[in-house]
Amino acid sequence: MIFYHTICLMKESELILILDFYGQYNQLIARRVRECNVYSEIVPFNTPIEKIKEKNPKGIIFTGGPASVYAENAPMCDKEVFNLGIPILGICYGMQLMTYSLGGKVRRAEKREYGTTEVSIDSTSKLFKGFEDKNICLMSHTDFVDSLPEGFENIGKTDNCPNAAMQNVQKNFYGIQFHPEVNHTNRGTEIIKNFVYNICGCHGDWKMSSFVQDTIKSLKEKIGDKKALCALSGGVDSSVAAMILSKAIGKNLTCIFVDHGLLRKNEAEEVSDVFGNSELNFIKVDARSRFLNKLANVENPEEKRKIIGEEFIRVFEEEAKKIGTVDFLVQGTIYPDVIESGVGVGAKIKSHHNVGGLPDYVDFKEIVEPLRDLFKDEVRQAGLEVGLPEKLVYRQPFPGPGLAIRIIGNITPEKVQILQDADYIFREEIAKAGLDKSINQYFAVLTNLRSVGVMGDERTYDYTLALRAVETTDFMTANFSKIPYEILEKTSSRIVNEVKHINRVVYDITSKPPATIEWE
Repeated sequence: MIFYHTICLMKESELILILDFYGQYNQLIARRVRECNVYSEIVPFNTPIEKIKEKNPKGIIFTGGPASVYAENAPMCDKEVFNLGIPILGICYGMQLMTYSLGGKVRRAEKREYGTTEVSIDSTSKLFKGFEDKNICLMSHTDFVDSLPEGFENIGKTDNCPNAAMQNVQKNFYGIQFHPEVNHTNRGTEIIKNFVYNICGCHGDWKMSSFVQDTIKSLKEKIGDKKALCALSGGVDSSVAAMILSKAIGKNLTCIFVDHGLLRKNEAEEVSDVFGNSELNFIKVDARSRFLNKLANVENPEEKRKIIGEEFIRVFEEEAKKIGTVDFLVQGTIYPDVIESGVGVGAKIKSHHNVGGLPDYVDFKEIVEPLRDLFKDEVRQAGLEVGLPEKLVYRQPFPGPGLAIRIIGNITPEKVQILQDADYIFREEIAKAGLDKSINQYFAVLTNLRSVGVMGDERTYDYTLALRAVETTDFMTANFSKIPYEILEKTSSRIVNEVKHINRVVYDITSKPPATIEWE
C-alpha cells in the first residue's frame, strides 16, 4: 500500500475553489487563477457542502466536463452551493449546470461548436471589463443553454449559440459557454482576473514565494526529525524537490542519484559535479548493468516504464537500508505526470515511472510529492525561489526512464550509445544557433525503422533517427518548433557522418495533442 503526502499550496484567506466536473482543462483554470496571484484549489464536484464552507472561498468556479447535465448520472454538485452567497463562475458544462440547477433549460445544439469562434459580448459586464464588443474564444460543446434561469441576463452570443454568456448581478453568478483558460481564447486570463478581482473582491496576495515558504513549513511539521530519501535525477523537478526538502529537514535528507545507463551523453558526470559538491547528502549509485539486464528484449513502452519504475524503487529501498530507518521517499512528480498516468479520473496516456509505473508495494511509509500540483513553469519559478542557478532551472527536461523511451523497440548498449551521440549533436547545434532558450524541449529518438542508404558509393541498411522539438508553457499542450532548415540540415549532416549506423534523419512536425511530447 502506498500513502501519498502531497504538500498543498498555501491556504490564504483569499481562496478560489474550483469544482471539477471531470474537466479537461481543470488544472489550467487553477493555473490562470494563480497567475492572478490568488490561491486556487481543485476539489471534486461532489465535495460536501460543509467542507466547502470550511474552506471559506472568496469565489467558486465550475469546470467544464464531457457530460450532458440532463443525462442520467450526470455529475452534480450540492445545490446548496448556490445559497452560500459566494460568487460563482460556470465554464462550459459549469454554465449549463448552473442553468439546469436554477431552473433554466439546456438542450442539444442543432449545430455544435468546436474551435475558435467570434463571440459578441456585453463589455459593460464586470466579467468583460476592458474588452471590445467582440472576442475570439474557444468553443467546445454539443449542448447549449436554451433559456436562462430567472434573474439572469444574456451578456454574450455567437451565430450558433444565443446564450454564450450570462450573469445574475444580484447573486454574482456568471456563466460562459467558452473556455477562457486556454490560449486559444483571446485575453482569457483577463476574464478570469475580472472574476477574481472585480466580482470576488480578491486583492492578489499569493505568490510562488508563499508556496515555497509554506511547503517548507508543512514538510518540517510532517517529517520532523525523521529521515527522507530523495530520488534525484538532476532534472529540474527532482532538483527543486530536493532543495525544498533540504531547507525543511537539512541533513535528515539523503539524495540518491541512480545512473541507470540510460542518461544523455556526459550527464552522469555533470549531475555528480553539481550535486556532489553541494551541501546535500548526495549518493551516486551505478546501476547501469542492473537496468539494462532487466530491459533486455523488452519492446513494449508501458512494460519498459513499469520495469524502470520498480527497479528505481528497489534501488532506493536498498540504499535506505544502508542509511538506517527512512520513512519517506521524496519524488519530483509534477502535474502533467499525474494526468498522463491516468491517476484519478483522467484517462491513462502513458505510465510515468514515478506515478503509474510504481510497483504495488513500496517499503517506505509515505511518498512525498511536494510539486505534484504544479506545472513545469511553476516548478521553475519555485526553483528560482529556493536559490537554484538559472542554468539548472531552465535545463532541458529529461524523463526518468531516460533513453529507454527514446529507443523504439528493444534496448541494447549499442543502441544507447548511438542515441547518446546523435542526441548530443542535436542539442549542440540547437545551442550554437541560440535556440536553446526559445525551444522548451528538444531531443532525438532512435526509431526501430531501418532503411536503405548510400554512403561512399556503398549500400547501407541502417537506422532512421527522428528529431523532436516543441514549444510550450505547461507541457500539457505543445506546438512543434519551426527550426530553420539550415540548422536541421547541418544537424542531419553531422549525425549521418559522425554517428555509425544512422543513414536517415527525419523531423517530427506533430503538435501535442494529438501526439505526446515523447514518442513512448
